[in-house]
Amino acid sequence: MQVKAILAMFMFTLLPSASHATNLMYMPFETVLSKAMLAGRLDGSVKFYLAGNGPTANQQLLRTNVISDLGTNASNKSDHDACEWVLQSNLIKLQADAKRVGANAVTNIVSYYDQHVRKDLNTYECRVGVFVARVALRGDLVRLPLSD
Repeated sequence: MQVKAILAMFMFTLLPSASHATNLMYMPFETVLSKAMLAGRLDGSVKFYLAGNGPTANQQLLRTNVISDLGTNASNKSDHDACEWVLQSNLIKLQADAKRVGANAVTNIVSYYDQHVRKDLNTYECRVGVFVARVALRGDLVRLPLSD
């Protein structure tokens, strides 16, 4: 029995890490943002803008290069569902960070997986492994003038 256990441990060490991201996905940002708003996970007090999409004038920069790098359990979820869930978790964290400093928007959002910047006007990057899905974002916390 010990031989089987040792053999199993040896074979397991040859496999890639179970938490290592195996699938790279580019997912639509606005779709997930809308779902989070409809579900009440985001309260609408903070706006989110991917780099290149946000307002450029009349904003007060409060914090630059704020990072949210969260993962979620990907077991028993499709890669798509896990990626949507983990983006929502990151947006919830960024909303809390923004409120804490008096910001009402997060602008210049880029994917920031392993500190590698990926800019896209419509999508975010998600990495999914056997057990974990991960999204990393970087953005600026700003105060925009209230619109009429």
